[in-house]
Amino acid sequence: MTVLRSHQRRWLALLALGAALLAEGLFRSGALNPVEQRLQDAWFQWQGKRAVAQHVVIVAIDEDTLAAYPDDPMVFWTDRLATVVGRLRAAGASVVGLDMLLSISPERWLGKLGSELQQAARDYDRPFREEVNSGRLVLVATRSGSGARESDYLLPSPDYLLALPDFDIPGYIGLGDLLDEGDGVIRRYMVEPVRAAGVAPPARDVPVLGFPSLLAVHAAGLDVHAQQWAIGGRKVSREDTATPIPYLGPPGTFPRISLKQLLADEPLPEAVAASLRGKAVILGATAAGLNDEHFTPYATRFFSGRGALMTGVEVHANIAESLLSGERLQPMGDGLRAATLLLLAGLAAALFIPLPAWQGGLLWLASAPLLALASFAAFRAGVLAPVAAYTVAAGLVLLGVLGWRLTGEERERARVRQMFGRYVSDQVVEALLQSGNRPELGGQSQTLTVLFSDIRNFTTLSERLNAKEVVEMLNTYFERACAAMLAEGGSIDKFIGDAIMVEFGSPLPVADHAIRGVRAALALRAVAEEFADWMQQRFPGRDLPEFAVGIGLHSGEAVIGNIGSQARMEFTAIGDTVNLASRLEGMTKQLGCVILASEATIASAGGAVVCGRSEVVTVKGRETPVRVFEVLEANSEGVGDA
Repeated sequence: MTVLRSHQRRWLALLALGAALLAEGLFRSGALNPVEQRLQDAWFQWQGKRAVAQHVVIVAIDEDTLAAYPDDPMVFWTDRLATVVGRLRAAGASVVGLDMLLSISPERWLGKLGSELQQAARDYDRPFREEVNSGRLVLVATRSGSGARESDYLLPSPDYLLALPDFDIPGYIGLGDLLDEGDGVIRRYMVEPVRAAGVAPPARDVPVLGFPSLLAVHAAGLDVHAQQWAIGGRKVSREDTATPIPYLGPPGTFPRISLKQLLADEPLPEAVAASLRGKAVILGATAAGLNDEHFTPYATRFFSGRGALMTGVEVHANIAESLLSGERLQPMGDGLRAATLLLLAGLAAALFIPLPAWQGGLLWLASAPLLALASFAAFRAGVLAPVAAYTVAAGLVLLGVLGWRLTGEERERARVRQMFGRYVSDQVVEALLQSGNRPELGGQSQTLTVLFSDIRNFTTLSERLNAKEVVEMLNTYFERACAAMLAEGGSIDKFIGDAIMVEFGSPLPVADHAIRGVRAALALRAVAEEFADWMQQRFPGRDLPEFAVGIGLHSGEAVIGNIGSQARMEFTAIGDTVNLASRLEGMTKQLGCVILASEATIASAGGAVVCGRSEVVTVKGRETPVRVFEVLEANSEGVGDA
């Protein structure tokens, strides 16, 4: 696990904060809307039919109804509409909304042909005007402009306006305008549609509330001229911003009754009458030929094609149902969104830091569908989570981490690799990098084990071989010797002529440095024995002394750091521990052994060393005698012989 220093942690905290703020800014600017909208559309499609309508019923002008009256212009359907509205009220419907813009009445249409026809039309249309005057029928209007002028409004025929109770246009006529998201898909609604254009209605003689909003207020028995209402256990205000529509399901989800059935002579079946009792009813066109179909979340597709369109009457029914039931699709609040963005960015930074770039990229790609699934779960709970903003925040953190590595951190890692890569194993270098600890360049005290090894009779070997052969011999031997040292995690400090200086427990401290050193010494002894055969095969008949080495080991504290001048520095260890290890190597020939270790090394190895002879010796430059042991083998079971 990567251990970060304090300034690195501060930098990553700033990175996470910056990524969260930038993602929040992109979300607020609407730049992420196309992705968020498509994902929300997918959630609706995945969920399918979510619930059954409890408050709204559709009376449909469907294909069967049109087929029953093929020759009658719809301007003359007001007698039938009056009959249906009367039957709906008799069945106990709380309010009826007519989702048809009756911009001309039979009276005005026939009036163009003569006064007699106009008088007949007046009697023909009277039942419908009486229903309008009852105050139980809500009509629909629309806009052709922004809504700032009276001429922007397309209203029902003046004959029906005059029939309104108290000529109250805002109280009984709602705007059927649907809110386009910019891509033609209906996802949200406004309580007052004119507010979407940012204008104020010109006067009280134009519609103000949306058609489904007005219908819901009437169904709840509230004052339509109030500024806000308590409907469905929630507060609804004229000043509400655009609200997501919690569609109950795909097209065809809402219960519907054919207008033809309500016009039949026989009484309504009890099941049909019961389904109307206490409900808000919307009467409108569902027949495909009447061209009242719209794109909703169920019609969009990520890649190609489209799903079924939804009729305007069903869109209005979904809005009215959500108002009356109190169900909402609530966008995540600003505070919670910002907090979760920051939390996710911080988590992403912690996860990306220890990973290579390609693994970080794969993790980010894998996180996108996981975030999408979490967003779907939130959607099912009625919350719209900003999954695109979350994904962008994580991506920005990944880019920041990569940029950090390519600048400061990677340069630091490269410097450490350059400093130690030639002297220690790749595993030690990687462990040093992962630890986050860097050796102090000015030097630091550290407990370690130092190994010195020298080639016996090197002077004689050098005299009997030419310079090129000496170099060949040393390079071949050092290659094999270093492999044995690195295998135990040793740090190759330097080559001193034919000698090797190695540390165990440097630059990265390890608790078992002594036994590592002992095992490395035994491996080096084996390398020397094998190399003796190589020498005989490579230089036969040269009367060379048998190849052999001496190895000294001592454990204790030493100072490690960069030693030298500004012109040349090297990372090394110095101190009494180093000197004593060197002296013990020199005494191996005198004592007639290959490996000589100090009492400190044997004790630190934890009794896992099999020893031969033992003596107390005095080494040059040191007043205190030292007890030393000949190292024979290493085991993992008992205490070595002394």
